[in-house]
Amino acid sequence: MTLDAAPTDLSGRVAFVTGAAGGIGASAVEHFAALGAKVYATDVAEKFDGPATYRAFEMLDDASLSACLDWIGEIEPDILFNNAALFDMGSILEAGDLAQLDRLFGVNVRAFYAIMQAASKSMVSVGKAGSIINMASQAGHRGEALVAHYCATKAAVISYTQSAALALAPHKIRVNAISPGVIDTPMWKTVDGLFAKFEGKEPGQKKREVGAAVPLGYMGAPSDIARAAVFLASDQSAYMTAQTIGVDGGNVLR
Repeated sequence: MTLDAAPTDLSGRVAFVTGAAGGIGASAVEHFAALGAKVYATDVAEKFDGPATYRAFEMLDDASLSACLDWIGEIEPDILFNNAALFDMGSILEAGDLAQLDRLFGVNVRAFYAIMQAASKSMVSVGKAGSIINMASQAGHRGEALVAHYCATKAAVISYTQSAALALAPHKIRVNAISPGVIDTPMWKTVDGLFAKFEGKEPGQKKREVGAAVPLGYMGAPSDIARAAVFLASDQSAYMTAQTIGVDGGNVLR
């Protein structure tokens, strides 16, 4: 029997990564580059240390976002890791200020969609059979009392992933999403602090609790998500589109 083993080699591919300055995005940059891809990356931070050509953009500023979209057209990616996002908390009764909703939807949905659209237009214009990987979340599969806006944005990511996959299938462009569970990134210091504020917990308590509650018994690492991104970027997943893969240690049963 001849084994048809599709490669994970990304040599000759061009990858564009958003939210690249730390955590999951930084790990994705390292994994893509290690497998041979030419990587371009962006985040709001001015400083970046990684194997990528980097530019800083502010996704909530229309002029900056427009410049980012122009850059995507110039580099002509065939891999998009659409990762940039904001997180915040507040109960339905207390989060009456719509500014939080506007910020989260501005980055997590509006800018996310604009970047996905720009990348897909570039792929179609040059005839690339590309792979778009959107970052969803376990929060996009269920509501959470204190995280309503964030949950709603990630549910939108899942829905847009499905619609884009169907629209782009005739162009041989695959669109999938990853739903991380609790991942031990620098952002968790902020998340833990918010839970301490809203739930009256001690610093570090929430992080310990959520890790222990995962069926596998611990929080995931950024590399766990990056490896899933490599799978979706490579020919290993050539017959997959419109799917959302849970990388969450068993937190959400689908």
